[in-house]
Amino acid sequence: MQEQRVNRGDDMGALSILHWIIVILVLVLYGVPTAKILGSAGYNKWWTIAFFVPLLNIIALWVFAFSRWPVLDRPSS
Repeated sequence: MQEQRVNRGDDMGALSILHWIIVILVLVLYGVPTAKILGSAGYNKWWTIAFFVPLLNIIALWVFAFSRWPVLDRPSS
């Protein structure tokens, strides 16, 4: 006899509302300060997206840490 699989909605591919809340919370708690720091340093805030990509985030962190920040080249008012 062949068993029939019943879909009970507990597949790993489906994300519940709790999972989405956690994902959005992580994006906000990590993305907002990163964008603020990059903006204060004189970089475009869109670089924040790079910090969500594995391995690219480590490379970007090292590049931003050791490069000259554009805000330091601006004349003070």
